[in-house]
Amino acid sequence: MDWKSLQALLSGVNKYSTAFGRIWLSVVFVFRVMVFVVAAERVWSDDQAHFDCNTRQPGCTNICYNYFFPISHIRLWALQLIFVTCPSFMVVLHVAYREERERKYRAKHGENTRLYDNPGQKHGGLWWTYLMSLFVKTAVEVIFLYLLQLIYDSFRLPRQVSCKLQPCPNVVNCYVSRPTEKTVFTYFMVGTSVICVILNLCEIFYLIAARMVNLRHRGTVHTSACQIQAESDFDGCRPALKS
Repeated sequence: MDWKSLQALLSGVNKYSTAFGRIWLSVVFVFRVMVFVVAAERVWSDDQAHFDCNTRQPGCTNICYNYFFPISHIRLWALQLIFVTCPSFMVVLHVAYREERERKYRAKHGENTRLYDNPGQKHGGLWWTYLMSLFVKTAVEVIFLYLLQLIYDSFRLPRQVSCKLQPCPNVVNCYVSRPTEKTVFTYFMVGTSVICVILNLCEIFYLIAARMVNLRHRGTVHTSACQIQAESDFDGCRPALKS
């Protein structure tokens, strides 16, 4: 997987993100992608080759390994990183759509005209797109954490498992390679996923709160303007009433 290309694509998201979004992006690259590429892939590189069972029955070891590890941790985390980062592209595409509309508007009405004050400003439809991307990212994180716990029944890898599946002749004991090291990495990846969920929730509440404050401020300004206009109209009519 070309993680450099993914980093180049997500670098454009950073300038449209809030402070929480920038922290989330840093956590994803430093504590998830870097750890995944540098260390985690190597830890799980020999998981099937070093999965030993106390039998020489052909096919028994493969059957037991596929039963206890239906999806490799490393492949599940790779899918999780892809699905988690994809919603951020919604924001980039929306901004690109706004910039294209801005270009066509200026070409039609002149270079001094403007359709948007700032195409990357989170107002209107872009605000909803950004908020929706946060909900999708949070849902994906929770779903993959649930799948990891459901498939392996725990985040802790056992040292030994017992298997009784065909073509195994009887109950055989199988031994997982480097279970402690893999358990440490599993808890680390789960912990960073939880941190990313918390950051997404904080950003959601921040966006909603900022939107409510902005709408309240607009309502206050509009009410004040109406009151000033009403008083001006009344003062303007007052001399006529005296005459």
